Amino acid sequence: MDVPTPHAGPGEVRVRVRAAGVQPYDCAVREGWNPPGAPPGFPRIPGNEFAGVIDEVGGGSSPETRQAGRKAELEAHHGPEAHGGSEADGGPATRGGLKGHDGPGTHDGPYLGQEVIGFGMLRAYAEYIVVPADQVAAKPAAMSWEVAGGFSAGAQTAHIALTELGVGEGDTLLIHGAAGAVGTVAVQLAVAWGARVIGTARPENHDYLRSLGAVPIAYGDGLEERIRKTADRVDAALDGAGGEALDVSLAFTRNVLTLVDHGRAAGLGVRVTPPLRSRERLAELAGMYADGLLRVHVRAAYPLARAADAHRDVGSGHGRGKVVLVV
Repeated sequence: MDVPTPHAGPGEVRVRVRAAGVQPYDCAVREGWNPPGAPPGFPRIPGNEFAGVIDEVGGGSSPETRQAGRKAELEAHHGPEAHGGSEADGGPATRGGLKGHDGPGTHDGPYLGQEVIGFGMLRAYAEYIVVPADQVAAKPAAMSWEVAGGFSAGAQTAHIALTELGVGEGDTLLIHGAAGAVGTVAVQLAVAWGARVIGTARPENHDYLRSLGAVPIAYGDGLEERIRKTADRVDAALDGAGGEALDVSLAFTRNVLTLVDHGRAAGLGVRVTPPLRSRERLAELAGMYADGLLRVHVRAAYPLARAADAHRDVGSGHGRGKVVLVV
């Protein structure tokens, strides 16, 4: 589909997209779901994470603009007092040991020719995307385009979820779907933060989970009993599978966050991931990747013209790591 080439307005940048991540979120958009806050109508182009090169900078893309956007996002979720406790200011995320991992160019303004990773609500499945300047961060030089295109959503979601759960030193964390895009990062972050991680996955992914530092357990009948034989307690659970996995989590702890079973979350008293993605968080995680502290697995890279095949891959619900589109 041909659409007019977008242009950056005040406080925005235009990115020539090199790669974009594919998520269940995108499959829902394709099926007709319109994310809250997204404009109605068509074309509705999926994709909310990307990597590429800035080729146009609008006016007003200043550090002050970025900080104001971050403060507004925090206040929208937690209230005006929350800004003083953000991870950028040494708040909850400092428990995770991310402070100091600012990433390359964290405090530099966006500039023409800069290689970036970024996020938005929609429209990443395209040659060009326009986003606010505070929604991109510098891409580490050693990060491939395929990894970069699928980095933002999984990495930020994992970090936000573990921060919400309060995972820290000495905790036992249960992760369902631990070999997936979010689970892969969540395992590594939790281990780095001093937690013991039990990860559920298909047997063919168990060696992979061990390599990340998790204790693997198979899905299926008897899951609760297998967990009880592995751990005498569970302090927090991150659910990336839904259904029975969520029910099993609640048999161990009420400190549960689900990534997928949103329809049942409120009724069960289970949390979902709040909308707290930010440039600062993304830059910190990119810094960890650059320092060799995070690994990301891309299981398949499809050309943009094969986006339908990429959706079938993600929609299967199986597979290790990330699926991306190469533009």
